Amino acid sequence: MIGRAPLGALALLVALAPAAAPANTPPPRFAQAVEFPYYLSPRNLWEQELVWIKSIGVDTIEFSIPWNWHQNEAGAFDFTGATSPRRDLQGFVRLLRRLNLHAWVKGAPPVPGWLGEGWPENARNNPRALAAWQKAVADLLTPQTASHGGPVIYAEGLPELNLDAPPQPVVAISAADPDALFKSRAALDSVHGTLLWTDFEDGLYPAGWAGSGPFLRRGAIPLGAVDRSGAFPVRRSAMLLRSWAPLFSDLEPAAMPKPETKLPDGVTTAELVSGAGVAVRITNRSMVEFHDDLRVGEPSSKRILAVPGVDVPARQSLWLPVFVPFGPDGLCRGCTRFASSEKLIYATAELLSIEFENGILAMEFCAPVKAEAVLQLAREPVGPYLAAGKPTKFDWDDKALRARLPIPAGSAPDYRVRVGLAIEETDTAAFFNDAHRLIIGARNTLSTAYSSPEVAARSRLLAPDGFASKAVPKSPNEVDYEVSTPAEAVHGDTADLALETDGLALGRARVQMMRPLTVRLLDALSLHFGQRAELATAPAIVSIDPKGGATLELSLRNNWPEIRTYKLQFSSPTLDVFPPSSEITIGPLDERRLTLRAFSKDSAAGLQAWTLKVSGAADFEIPFACVLVPRNQTAVWSADLDGDGSPEWVLESSKVRAVFSSRDGGRWMEFTWKDGGVNFAPEQGSMRGSGNVEIEPSTSGLTMSGHGWTRRIELHDASLVFEQTGGTMPEGLEGRKQGNRTLAVRREASGRVFYSLE
Repeated sequence: MIGRAPLGALALLVALAPAAAPANTPPPRFAQAVEFPYYLSPRNLWEQELVWIKSIGVDTIEFSIPWNWHQNEAGAFDFTGATSPRRDLQGFVRLLRRLNLHAWVKGAPPVPGWLGEGWPENARNNPRALAAWQKAVADLLTPQTASHGGPVIYAEGLPELNLDAPPQPVVAISAADPDALFKSRAALDSVHGTLLWTDFEDGLYPAGWAGSGPFLRRGAIPLGAVDRSGAFPVRRSAMLLRSWAPLFSDLEPAAMPKPETKLPDGVTTAELVSGAGVAVRITNRSMVEFHDDLRVGEPSSKRILAVPGVDVPARQSLWLPVFVPFGPDGLCRGCTRFASSEKLIYATAELLSIEFENGILAMEFCAPVKAEAVLQLAREPVGPYLAAGKPTKFDWDDKALRARLPIPAGSAPDYRVRVGLAIEETDTAAFFNDAHRLIIGARNTLSTAYSSPEVAARSRLLAPDGFASKAVPKSPNEVDYEVSTPAEAVHGDTADLALETDGLALGRARVQMMRPLTVRLLDALSLHFGQRAELATAPAIVSIDPKGGATLELSLRNNWPEIRTYKLQFSSPTLDVFPPSSEITIGPLDERRLTLRAFSKDSAAGLQAWTLKVSGAADFEIPFACVLVPRNQTAVWSADLDGDGSPEWVLESSKVRAVFSSRDGGRWMEFTWKDGGVNFAPEQGSMRGSGNVEIEPSTSGLTMSGHGWTRRIELHDASLVFEQTGGTMPEGLEGRKQGNRTLAVRREASGRVFYSLE
């Protein structure tokens, strides 16, 4: 036990009449979903983005299915990605199933922001065509509905699926809205309906499909970003609802007691009550910290609890727990050994979860500032108390049998902090010694330990469907489990494991699943959109000098918790890679760099493919590509850089790279100084028009042909010249300095413009 001190008076209790509930009101329901328009994201990003959405606690994905995007011609549809990777609706839904995510599908127009709102030409007033479209989508999705074990649980515009719409009303909140946290907390006050997060990530429209909107749709997370702190309102909501949402069928809004002093401007509160506890929402929209006591109604005793010292920082909102029992029917997992009188009386931080395991009561909070929790218990805890991993003193009142636990402030952006209090000594315990990750498609060893040989003999490992495990006794008190992870598991996803003895879960672990080896080609090309966003290409592409060659560097990360050896074999019909094969040993969870030299077998400029084959501790192949850029010459090449099924055209010298679309009237997408990656084109590009253009490459440029006009584009060193006949050439870039480079613009005539990076 660490620290003792009397608590003194805890609360003022006076009579309070509870708010009356409307008669014959059906049980409220609540759902939370994130909008993920698959057609606005390159196919190679689907997996990692969905894994991240799942990892923060969101389990439902909302998306529309644009009719005109999938229809190649009347009555003919592409749902498998034959014409564009982003049309692989079948693969997208199967990915949701592999990740155990729910799907909320909108199968009929309109699709906001999309070209024609999703309607094919001449189809708006054609009910027979609409019915044929809906049937085709329903036929595809029927095997993936919840009744068939699939992810699709909600559907709109697809009557043949016979599925409900999500709980009403639907409150849509942009994740990029500065007030998103406040709006989402207000949406929880009614404890029914659906909270839909929109604009979660930047969306990249396929060329020619942006409708009247911008080419790059703004979201809370920039395209290709690693830092995802901009999504903190969604993370806060998801963390909270992971435990609280199952209780929403019992929670009811109630009138809060009148505060002793008037709440400051910008501060609002709401109270929700149920048999499983009370939740108090307090929101501070002002620019000044709120600090005061908070009066809360206790439903069963009809009294008032004064929660002392509530701190809510400026522009924050907290969901505070009051009178939360430590029982299995509430928030607590595994809390079967507590009396009905034992409870969390209050906490001045958000309660995210409670678990009781091996005699330890563990709680996770969201705490933007220092807070406290007060517990009503039936016996004195044996201690110790750990807060954020550190031994911490706590107060114990022998007479009231109450413990006051200090909660340290968590770190931004989600402010999470875990605390743990040893309630009792236990003779029955089981632990995972080291369960941090599992390798996909491989046999993994997990070590477990037990409080006695008898407990070890009676224990077993609980794992998700598709996993295979075998117990290998290591000692009387230790068992190793050989766990085979399914080959179809998704990289980065997690698996929940548990150790069970006599029907009681004694130890839990959430383990991340990883591929054996992660390979990255460093200094690979990225497609730039202004200065804020960039997109890595798939496959990864690098530029090399055909004669002088280039040094390529690979990053190889061994995801095994043990040392592993990998054999690497490089092959290409047009490149010589040295060394052509290699063997590399990498430590557990470690990363090593491998340096290669690549030369062209001939002097032809353009895009060349090469492949890395990995064997040994893993077995797979990775495609890469190189662009051969001869000295003092221009490479003209084409590839689908943004994964929309429509190739871009690239003019590249040793100094600069210019990228053009064959859609949107030949839009100029990028003009980048390669050494440093400084892009002078805005994120929406330049010279945007409408319709497709015909493009003919030459040794140093492109010829674009549109309706009534022809545009010749030449690149020499760091200078780009546009020359157009017919029509009016759209306005291009304006001269400016950016970093240590200057874009110089010289307009010689109405149809001839020079752009030079100096």
